[in-house]
Amino acid sequence: MTKPRPRTGNLLAMRAETGEKVDKIPAARFPVQHEIQQLQKELSDFNERIIELENEGHRGHAMEVLKAKAIDFARQIDELRCLLVEPLPKD
Repeated sequence: MTKPRPRTGNLLAMRAETGEKVDKIPAARFPVQHEIQQLQKELSDFNERIIELENEGHRGHAMEVLKAKAIDFARQIDELRCLLVEPLPKD
């Protein structure tokens, strides 16, 4: 049995959050979406590394730098997503 597909929302983001494999988006046709996908991959890699290091007991400046970089990736993703939002038509 297949699970029903959500009707609203960003499917690319939902797949990334649920850990499903997302096919590569062609950069030539969808440059913003492609960049978002690349940043999401890097953010995921940073988050995994942060978790590994925290589990090993690492603390200090290096951890803070990794966390700041992860936040920067998230900010960049948000900025690019804002480019994709269409403004509502004025009445």
